[in-house]
Amino acid sequence: MKILMVLTSHSELGNTGHKTGFWLEEFAAPYYTFKDAGADIVLASPLGGQPPLDPKSELEDFQTDLTHRFNQDLTAQHALANTVKLETVKAEDYDAVFYPGGHGPLWDLTNSEDSIKLIQAFTAANKPTGFVCHAPAVLRHVTTPNGKPLIKGRNVTGFTNGEEADVQLTDVVPFLIEDEFIRLGANYQKIQNWAPFVVEDGTLITGQNPASSEPVAIALLKQLSDV
Repeated sequence: MKILMVLTSHSELGNTGHKTGFWLEEFAAPYYTFKDAGADIVLASPLGGQPPLDPKSELEDFQTDLTHRFNQDLTAQHALANTVKLETVKAEDYDAVFYPGGHGPLWDLTNSEDSIKLIQAFTAANKPTGFVCHAPAVLRHVTTPNGKPLIKGRNVTGFTNGEEADVQLTDVVPFLIEDEFIRLGANYQKIQNWAPFVVEDGTLITGQNPASSEPVAIALLKQLSDV
């Protein structure tokens, strides 16, 4: 079982002067869920090398047993510091792909042709694709073979307008996932802010927020085990 994890390379939080990137817990929880299930994990990012970590995700309030495990895991830290370039990976080499969130993907992975083609290839091969929190945003420009939005008519979730308002970034992000998914014709679903929520539509698996990261990873593993 070989799983690809794709992380952002974008570090600037709009024009605020603050930093962003990937969210630590949204990487650590799926990483160890996959690792403990015996998966071979490869990490990739648009630029390769060390992906930027959202500094807020290192605050004590957001730490879990799995983030603490990562902070003591030199092997995992080395792997994260040496992600391969996204342009070099091929869907045919993996059984599934997972995208951790954080605000970074809104800017780079959403518009990455390499990411778009990769998701299309995984989808065409009927392989599980998992996205959590802000990572579902990378589906924005992914299309079906007939040119329609991949998520049109599909059941999906992602970071809500209310959650974006809670973190006071509504006017900073390039678009709001909830609004954009509805505009694209998706059957966007959500529950209360910050509660874990996973939506599966065939091999497309999306999670609403950070609390959904481990459940999305578990759902992805279950799909792999059912193959």
